[in-house]
Amino acid sequence: MTSVQGTAVDITTADGVADAYLAHPADGLPHPAVLLYQDAFGLRPHLRAMADRLAGAGYTVLVPNVFYRHGRTPVFDLPEFIDPSQRPQIWEQIAPVMQALTPELAMRDAGAYLQYLADSPLAADSPVALTGYCMGARLALFTAGTYPDRVAAAAGFHGGRLATDAPDSPHLVAKGVTAELYFGHADQDGSMPPEQQQLLEETLTAAGVRHRCEVYPGAHHGYTQADTAAYDKEADERHWAALLDLLSRTFPAS
Repeated sequence: MTSVQGTAVDITTADGVADAYLAHPADGLPHPAVLLYQDAFGLRPHLRAMADRLAGAGYTVLVPNVFYRHGRTPVFDLPEFIDPSQRPQIWEQIAPVMQALTPELAMRDAGAYLQYLADSPLAADSPVALTGYCMGARLALFTAGTYPDRVAAAAGFHGGRLATDAPDSPHLVAKGVTAELYFGHADQDGSMPPEQQQLLEETLTAAGVRHRCEVYPGAHHGYTQADTAAYDKEADERHWAALLDLLSRTFPAS
Protein backbone atom coordinates (compact mmCIF):
# COMPACT_ATOMS: atom_id res chain seq x y z
CA MET A 1 0.00 0.00 0.00
CA THR A 2 1.28 3.44 -0.92
CA SER A 3 0.64 6.68 0.95
CA VAL A 4 -2.58 8.38 -0.08
CA GLN A 5 -3.84 11.93 -0.39
CA GLY A 6 -7.56 12.72 -0.30
CA THR A 7 -9.20 16.04 -1.10
CA ALA A 8 -12.66 17.50 -1.54
CA VAL A 9 -13.29 18.68 -5.10
CA ASP A 10 -16.15 20.25 -7.04
CA ILE A 11 -17.30 19.09 -10.46
CA THR A 12 -19.26 21.35 -12.76
CA THR A 13 -22.19 19.53 -14.37
CA ALA A 14 -24.90 20.61 -16.78
CA ASP A 15 -27.20 21.16 -13.81
CA GLY A 16 -24.94 22.66 -11.16
CA VAL A 17 -21.92 21.68 -9.10
CA ALA A 18 -21.38 18.22 -7.62
CA ASP A 19 -19.15 17.97 -4.59
CA ALA A 20 -16.91 14.91 -4.60
CA TYR A 21 -14.00 13.19 -2.91
CA LEU A 22 -10.78 12.50 -4.84
CA ALA A 23 -8.22 10.05 -3.47
CA HIS A 24 -4.92 9.25 -5.14
CA PRO A 25 -1.40 8.05 -4.41
CA ALA A 26 0.56 10.86 -2.77
CA ASP A 27 3.28 10.81 -5.43
CA GLY A 28 1.24 13.26 -7.51
CA LEU A 29 1.71 11.19 -10.67
CA PRO A 30 -1.11 10.10 -12.99
CA HIS A 31 -2.63 6.73 -12.12
CA PRO A 32 -5.43 4.61 -13.62
CA ALA A 33 -8.75 6.14 -12.66
CA VAL A 34 -11.71 4.59 -10.88
CA LEU A 35 -15.13 6.22 -10.60
CA LEU A 36 -16.78 4.94 -7.42
CA TYR A 37 -20.56 5.22 -7.23
CA GLN A 38 -22.13 5.55 -3.79
CA ASP A 39 -24.91 3.59 -2.17
CA ALA A 40 -28.17 5.26 -1.14
CA PHE A 41 -26.73 6.64 2.11
CA GLY A 42 -24.38 8.88 0.18
CA LEU A 43 -20.85 10.23 0.37
CA ARG A 44 -19.65 9.80 3.96
CA PRO A 45 -16.54 8.72 5.90
CA HIS A 46 -16.91 5.03 5.05
CA LEU A 47 -16.96 5.68 1.29
CA ARG A 48 -13.95 7.97 1.64
CA ALA A 49 -12.17 5.11 3.42
CA MET A 50 -13.05 2.77 0.56
CA ALA A 51 -11.64 5.28 -1.93
CA ASP A 52 -8.48 5.60 0.17
CA ARG A 53 -8.03 1.82 0.13
CA LEU A 54 -8.28 1.77 -3.66
CA ALA A 55 -5.89 4.71 -3.92
CA GLY A 56 -3.46 2.82 -1.72
CA ALA A 57 -3.51 0.05 -4.31
CA GLY A 58 -2.37 2.52 -6.97
CA TYR A 59 -5.50 4.15 -8.38
CA THR A 60 -6.93 7.65 -8.61
CA VAL A 61 -10.47 7.40 -7.25
CA LEU A 62 -13.36 9.84 -7.65
CA VAL A 63 -16.46 9.53 -5.45
CA PRO A 64 -19.12 12.07 -6.49
CA ASN A 65 -22.13 13.09 -4.43
CA VAL A 66 -24.70 11.94 -6.96
CA PHE A 67 -27.44 13.62 -4.90
CA TYR A 68 -25.86 17.07 -5.28
CA ARG A 69 -29.11 18.55 -6.61
CA HIS A 70 -30.47 18.16 -3.07
CA GLY A 71 -27.49 19.72 -1.33
CA ARG A 72 -23.83 19.26 -0.59
CA THR A 73 -22.54 16.42 1.55
CA PRO A 74 -23.96 15.33 3.94
CA VAL A 75 -27.30 15.29 2.17
CA PHE A 76 -28.88 13.24 4.97
CA ASP A 77 -28.54 13.36 8.74
CA LEU A 78 -27.12 9.89 9.35
CA PRO A 79 -25.88 8.24 12.55
CA GLU A 80 -22.33 6.91 12.68
CA PHE A 81 -23.77 3.39 12.51
CA ILE A 82 -26.71 3.03 10.14
CA ASP A 83 -29.42 0.54 11.06
CA PRO A 84 -32.63 1.32 9.15
CA SER A 85 -34.57 -1.12 11.30
CA GLN A 86 -33.90 1.16 14.25
CA ARG A 87 -34.50 4.36 12.33
CA PRO A 88 -36.99 3.57 9.54
CA GLN A 89 -37.53 7.29 8.97
CA ILE A 90 -34.14 7.31 7.20
CA TRP A 91 -35.85 5.89 4.13
CA GLU A 92 -38.47 8.63 4.25
CA GLN A 93 -35.64 11.07 3.56
CA ILE A 94 -33.71 8.97 1.08
CA ALA A 95 -36.37 7.38 -1.14
CA PRO A 96 -37.63 10.59 -2.81
CA VAL A 97 -34.06 11.72 -3.50
CA MET A 98 -33.19 8.38 -5.09
CA GLN A 99 -36.33 8.43 -7.22
CA ALA A 100 -35.55 11.95 -8.43
CA LEU A 101 -32.23 10.78 -9.88
CA THR A 102 -33.53 9.43 -13.18
CA PRO A 103 -31.26 7.48 -15.53
CA GLU A 104 -31.27 10.48 -17.87
CA LEU A 105 -30.03 12.85 -15.16
CA ALA A 106 -27.55 10.33 -13.80
CA MET A 107 -25.98 9.76 -17.22
CA ARG A 108 -25.77 13.48 -17.90
CA ASP A 109 -23.84 13.72 -14.66
CA ALA A 110 -21.72 10.69 -15.52
CA GLY A 111 -20.42 12.55 -18.55
CA ALA A 112 -19.20 15.34 -16.26
CA TYR A 113 -17.55 12.91 -13.85
CA LEU A 114 -15.76 11.14 -16.69
CA GLN A 115 -14.67 14.45 -18.19
CA TYR A 116 -13.30 15.56 -14.82
CA LEU A 117 -11.12 12.45 -14.71
CA ALA A 118 -10.08 12.90 -18.36
CA ASP A 119 -8.92 16.43 -17.55
CA SER A 120 -7.22 15.57 -14.24
CA PRO A 121 -3.40 15.41 -14.22
CA LEU A 122 -3.76 12.77 -11.50
CA ALA A 123 -5.61 10.35 -13.81
CA ALA A 124 -3.91 8.29 -16.51
CA ASP A 125 -4.83 9.02 -20.11
CA SER A 126 -6.93 5.89 -20.60
CA PRO A 127 -10.49 4.65 -20.12
CA VAL A 128 -11.57 4.35 -16.50
CA ALA A 129 -12.97 1.59 -14.34
CA LEU A 130 -16.19 1.82 -12.35
CA THR A 131 -17.34 0.28 -9.12
CA GLY A 132 -20.77 0.79 -7.59
CA TYR A 133 -22.65 -0.27 -4.49
CA CYS A 134 -26.40 -0.83 -4.07
CA MET A 135 -27.89 1.90 -6.30
CA GLY A 136 -24.33 2.59 -7.45
CA ALA A 137 -24.27 -0.79 -9.20
CA ARG A 138 -27.15 0.42 -11.36
CA LEU A 139 -25.27 3.62 -12.14
CA ALA A 140 -22.14 1.64 -13.03
CA LEU A 141 -24.03 -0.53 -15.52
CA PHE A 142 -25.81 2.46 -17.04
CA THR A 143 -22.50 4.32 -17.38
CA ALA A 144 -20.72 1.37 -19.01
CA GLY A 145 -23.49 1.16 -21.61
CA THR A 146 -23.79 4.90 -22.17
CA TYR A 147 -20.07 5.74 -22.40
CA PRO A 148 -18.46 2.58 -23.81
CA ASP A 149 -15.44 4.44 -25.16
CA ARG A 150 -14.64 5.81 -21.69
CA VAL A 151 -15.19 2.69 -19.57
CA ALA A 152 -12.81 -0.27 -19.62
CA ALA A 153 -14.32 -2.24 -16.73
CA ALA A 154 -17.21 -1.99 -14.30
CA ALA A 155 -18.17 -3.80 -11.12
CA GLY A 156 -21.35 -3.75 -9.09
CA PHE A 157 -21.89 -5.14 -5.61
CA HIS A 158 -25.23 -5.89 -3.92
CA GLY A 159 -26.98 -4.00 -6.68
CA GLY A 160 -30.75 -4.02 -6.77
CA ARG A 161 -33.23 -3.95 -9.65
CA LEU A 162 -30.55 -4.49 -12.28
CA ALA A 163 -32.83 -6.50 -14.59
CA THR A 164 -36.52 -5.72 -14.35
CA ASP A 165 -39.41 -5.34 -16.80
CA ALA A 166 -39.22 -1.54 -16.53
CA PRO A 167 -38.51 0.30 -19.81
CA ASP A 168 -35.45 1.91 -18.25
CA SER A 169 -34.04 -1.21 -16.56
CA PRO A 170 -30.20 -1.10 -16.44
CA HIS A 171 -29.75 -4.47 -18.17
CA LEU A 172 -31.19 -3.00 -21.37
CA VAL A 173 -27.96 -1.07 -22.01
CA ALA A 174 -26.00 -4.34 -22.36
CA LYS A 175 -25.81 -4.09 -26.14
CA GLY A 176 -23.75 -0.91 -25.79
CA VAL A 177 -21.24 -2.29 -23.26
CA THR A 178 -17.67 -2.96 -24.37
CA ALA A 179 -16.17 -3.09 -20.86
CA GLU A 180 -15.60 -6.24 -18.82
CA LEU A 181 -18.24 -6.50 -16.07
CA TYR A 182 -18.38 -8.15 -12.66
CA PHE A 183 -21.39 -8.41 -10.35
CA GLY A 184 -21.39 -9.74 -6.81
CA HIS A 185 -25.00 -10.43 -5.83
CA ALA A 186 -26.16 -10.80 -2.24
CA ASP A 187 -28.25 -13.95 -2.01
CA GLN A 188 -30.36 -12.46 0.80
CA ASP A 189 -31.45 -9.52 -1.34
CA GLY A 190 -35.11 -9.06 -2.22
CA SER A 191 -34.22 -6.30 -4.68
CA MET A 192 -32.19 -8.71 -6.83
CA PRO A 193 -34.01 -12.07 -6.74
CA PRO A 194 -32.87 -15.15 -8.72
CA GLU A 195 -35.07 -14.34 -11.70
CA GLN A 196 -33.40 -10.95 -12.08
CA GLN A 197 -29.99 -12.52 -11.67
CA GLN A 198 -30.83 -14.98 -14.44
CA LEU A 199 -32.16 -12.27 -16.76
CA LEU A 200 -29.04 -10.17 -16.25
CA GLU A 201 -26.81 -13.16 -16.95
CA GLU A 202 -28.75 -14.13 -20.07
CA THR A 203 -28.81 -10.56 -21.40
CA LEU A 204 -25.08 -9.99 -20.91
CA THR A 205 -24.30 -13.33 -22.55
CA ALA A 206 -26.56 -12.63 -25.53
CA ALA A 207 -24.90 -9.23 -26.00
CA GLY A 208 -21.43 -10.80 -26.00
CA VAL A 209 -20.33 -8.85 -22.92
CA ARG A 210 -17.33 -10.22 -21.05
CA HIS A 211 -18.66 -10.70 -17.56
CA ARG A 212 -18.87 -12.74 -14.40
CA CYS A 213 -21.83 -12.76 -12.03
CA GLU A 214 -21.45 -14.42 -8.64
CA VAL A 215 -23.74 -14.91 -5.66
CA TYR A 216 -22.30 -14.30 -2.21
CA PRO A 217 -23.88 -16.90 0.11
CA GLY A 218 -25.51 -15.56 3.25
CA ALA A 219 -24.77 -11.94 2.34
CA HIS A 220 -27.40 -9.23 2.62
CA HIS A 221 -28.00 -6.13 0.55
CA GLY A 222 -25.28 -3.70 1.64
CA TYR A 223 -22.71 -6.30 2.69
CA THR A 224 -19.70 -4.07 1.84
CA GLN A 225 -20.78 -1.13 3.97
CA ALA A 226 -19.01 -1.43 7.33
CA ASP A 227 -20.96 1.44 8.89
CA THR A 228 -24.29 -0.34 8.40
CA ALA A 229 -26.14 -3.26 9.96
CA ALA A 230 -25.90 -5.16 6.66
CA TYR A 231 -22.11 -5.47 6.79
CA ASP A 232 -20.62 -8.92 6.25
CA LYS A 233 -16.84 -9.04 6.71
CA GLU A 234 -16.32 -12.27 4.77
CA ALA A 235 -18.40 -11.08 1.83
CA ASP A 236 -16.70 -7.68 1.93
CA GLU A 237 -13.24 -9.20 1.69
CA ARG A 238 -14.44 -11.34 -1.20
CA HIS A 239 -15.64 -8.13 -2.86
CA TRP A 240 -12.22 -6.52 -2.46
CA ALA A 241 -10.49 -9.54 -3.96
CA ALA A 242 -12.84 -9.57 -6.94
CA LEU A 243 -12.60 -5.83 -7.50
CA LEU A 244 -8.82 -5.68 -7.29
CA ASP A 245 -8.57 -8.68 -9.60
CA LEU A 246 -10.75 -6.92 -12.18
CA LEU A 247 -8.70 -3.73 -11.88
CA SER A 248 -5.39 -5.58 -12.21
CA ARG A 249 -6.57 -7.11 -15.49
CA THR A 250 -7.91 -3.76 -16.71
CA PHE A 251 -4.78 -1.83 -15.77
CA PRO A 252 -1.89 -4.33 -15.82
CA ALA A 253 1.31 -3.14 -14.16
CA SER A 254 3.78 -1.74 -16.63
